[in-house]
Amino acid sequence: MEQFLFDGPARAARTLVLAHGAGAPMDSAFMNAIAGGVGSAGFRVARFEFPYMRARRASGRKGAPDRPPALLESWRDAIRSLSEKEGPGSLVIGGKSMGGRIASMVADEARVAGLVCLGYPFHPPGRPDKLRVAHLESLRTPTLVIQGERDAFGTREEVARYHLSKEIRVLFLPDGDHSFKPRVSSGRTEEQNLSEAVMLVTGFLESLRSS
Repeated sequence: MEQFLFDGPARAARTLVLAHGAGAPMDSAFMNAIAGGVGSAGFRVARFEFPYMRARRASGRKGAPDRPPALLESWRDAIRSLSEKEGPGSLVIGGKSMGGRIASMVADEARVAGLVCLGYPFHPPGRPDKLRVAHLESLRTPTLVIQGERDAFGTREEVARYHLSKEIRVLFLPDGDHSFKPRVSSGRTEEQNLSEAVMLVTGFLESLRSS
């Protein structure tokens, strides 16, 4: 049974469900900034953790992420739990890095309204040949990918070469890394990029609500 951390109004027309990345929990500074910002804009946000991260909380010891089947089933459980009353069409799913990647693997089958990926891991750092985009070529779910321009998991230049579904829109944050943090020399701040990410997500949710 998934345990959720909620932001925003309980009776919002749309719920954004977010999962964390491989190394940080659902209440990391990054996740707090995104969920808090989107919740303050009037949308409901539900965060959950994969089994290995819940185990870390209980034991205090770090463990490797669960294997893909367990991660996928966690996403399916979360969707079932949150869509009992209004159905999966009321949900937009996604998350940080790995959380968004696994969400992208269940989005079509779950028939959710949309998908939001915050720093999609298009390939492992330093391994641009090991792509994780095959399923993205035929994705049918309306999708927003927000990526830092110099993300080691997929830079602007690299992503421009990928053959992605027409349902996927990729937007880039200036000089951002995998967590959207820019270099000081860029003249841009982390807060600015996180605020822009929140604005892009809320704009995407608004577009789904009006469609």
